[in-house]
Amino acid sequence: MLINAPCVVSLTWRLADTQGQAIDELNEPVEFFFGGDDLLPKVEEALAGQAEGYEVHLHLEPEHAFGDYDADLVCFEDRALFPDEVEPGMQFEGLPEGATTPDMPGDAIYTVTEVYPSQVVLDANHPLAGIALRLHLTVRGVRAATEDEIEAGSVNESSAFSVLASAPPAPGLH
Repeated sequence: MLINAPCVVSLTWRLADTQGQAIDELNEPVEFFFGGDDLLPKVEEALAGQAEGYEVHLHLEPEHAFGDYDADLVCFEDRALFPDEVEPGMQFEGLPEGATTPDMPGDAIYTVTEVYPSQVVLDANHPLAGIALRLHLTVRGVRAATEDEIEAGSVNESSAFSVLASAPPAPGLH
């Protein structure tokens, strides 16, 4: 079966930065909805019309991956708003109740980047924002999408490269 929307593709990959530093490696296939919200547009473009066994090496600039890094998506909030065990790498959906930073997106996933005695630094950028990426993909399978998958536009409730979406930022990425 060829990869054409709508269908489901099973992929493995190796993701690295442009210096070849490994960021993520997926050795067991994971399914993604092709023609919906699961894959980055440049990845879909590369996979269109291909079949099981296809391999591709992609270079993705930030604008084709997880966007440019936006310093306006970083904020400081009062340490008292967080649990005692808060630490860098933890993630929260939205800002905590009582947050005072104006104009921050309410539905973003915030990653704790620093914890100080009186403040916590939160970053709503995707952990891979601002980074050019090298992606080696292998198609391990292709199947017809179910009606539920077609209606949802996704295999899961997650979006583009959901496995990477919650990856904690590696030291020195930003």
